[in-house]
Amino acid sequence: ARANGTSDAVVVGRDSRVSGPLFHRIVVGTLQAVGCRVIDIDLTTTPTCQLAVEHHHAAGGLMLSASHNPIEWNALKFIGPSGLFLEKHEGDAMRALVESGIDYVGWDRLGAVEADRDAAARHLDQVLALPYVNVDGIRARRFRVALDCVRGAGSVIVPQLLERLGCEVVGINMEPDGRFPREPEPTAENLKEFEAFVRKERVDIGFAVDPDVDRLALVSEEGKAIGEDYTLALAARLVLRHRRGPVVTNLSTSRLLEDVAREAGVEAIRTPVGEVNVAVKMRETNAAIGGEGNGGVILPELHLGRDAPVGVALMLQLLLEEGRPLSVIAGDLPRYVIVKDKLNRPAAPLDAVYKALEGAFGDAESDRQDGLRLSWPDRWVHVRPSGTEPIVRVIAEAPTAEGAQELVRKCREPLDRLQ
Repeated sequence: ARANGTSDAVVVGRDSRVSGPLFHRIVVGTLQAVGCRVIDIDLTTTPTCQLAVEHHHAAGGLMLSASHNPIEWNALKFIGPSGLFLEKHEGDAMRALVESGIDYVGWDRLGAVEADRDAAARHLDQVLALPYVNVDGIRARRFRVALDCVRGAGSVIVPQLLERLGCEVVGINMEPDGRFPREPEPTAENLKEFEAFVRKERVDIGFAVDPDVDRLALVSEEGKAIGEDYTLALAARLVLRHRRGPVVTNLSTSRLLEDVAREAGVEAIRTPVGEVNVAVKMRETNAAIGGEGNGGVILPELHLGRDAPVGVALMLQLLLEEGRPLSVIAGDLPRYVIVKDKLNRPAAPLDAVYKALEGAFGDAESDRQDGLRLSWPDRWVHVRPSGTEPIVRVIAEAPTAEGAQELVRKCREPLDRLQ
């Protein structure tokens, strides 16, 4: 913050993890010790923190969250002055700055701390002002909605949004104490209790978010988690009715989004994995919508970051416009199955690995932006090295589980020969 010279302010927020208050105090004190002015929004969501950086014209932001990772984890998310997460070159510059030594200020130059208690309200005001959201129409419909906030930061903002949209809200795991009652990632296998709750409560739709509220999963009125990839695909279908433009997602996201883009007559663009890569490409291409297949919806009219409250508002608007249940709306889209696997990383150089795979799949379209992605009209496989383990991650998608598993199996053969 001090190095870039544009502002001395840093926005700090945290999700509800048990270790959050401890690390929050450390972060605030450390920033004060180097002379930064701290704008403290305390318990909040990641998209709210990103928007607060933009609102205050701050030098950056720090969000204390391990996102969907297990309960014992915590981490820092670094936000740049634009409200986007740091790009690689910015992260490298920050690391170099830290390694060059930290200059602490004297007692008379310690940074001040200012509380911002309006960040969540501003966030919701902006969501409700989106051109795609018919607030009066949604209010008149009086949707009955189920909510699972996994005892995360969503408990402090998503119910407020639903109430402002005139919804009747029933929920589980609504206490923001960070004691997650299940694995916090909102995948279908982790939402069995919520599915049963949705069936029992006879609601119009169920929403499940992760601890820092940048991912949204949907449960149909039948009590079926339809899969996180459908969140972005359905949001894109709605937005593209109102605005034309490219859609952007990463290489590991379901081809559902490509199907929706083709239906609307717009381009679907793929980027390397990582939210910031999607956001930057959206900015470059003036995209209509983008995001990731993990339930992350990015709507540029609000900000270039994944935002579950935006996804909630768009899904209610979709139900309003369609006048049909979510199970029927989702049933209009093709069904695909994604299979994920881990393989031992071969001793051979990665370039040799990719060439071997391209040789094994000679009829595929090849993309080497981030590892290797091989694609066909109705299926694809993405192979990329792990940044933390000596393995290669393989993600395959096809119309059937057998088809996706066959792609993974065929990847094993050339990789095994390179061991």
